[in-house]
Amino acid sequence: MTAKEFLMKLPERVTEGAVPADAQSTFHFDLDGEGGGQFTADLKDGKLEVTEGHQGESTCNISGKADKMMDVVSGRANPMMAVMTGQIKISNMSEMMKYAKVLGLM
Repeated sequence: MTAKEFLMKLPERVTEGAVPADAQSTFHFDLDGEGGGQFTADLKDGKLEVTEGHQGESTCNISGKADKMMDVVSGRANPMMAVMTGQIKISNMSEMMKYAKVLGLM
């Protein structure tokens, strides 16, 4: 599975009630390499929607190599080590920590 496939299918995997009704966050993903690209994950009104490209203003930006992100989501790499070593960059860590499980990153 590629990072693009993972992100685009993410709304199907989110269980009902996993996104808080008061959530108002926009995540921009900028993933380099094969299977990557630019994506927006919007959490609002208790739902998660993922689209290609950057839409709207983000509350958190996630960037890095697509294959490294897939290592993290598959459990082959430790998420905190990937961030601490700069393999994955996150602009707003507190926002990411609030929704990391919903986004499948922890």
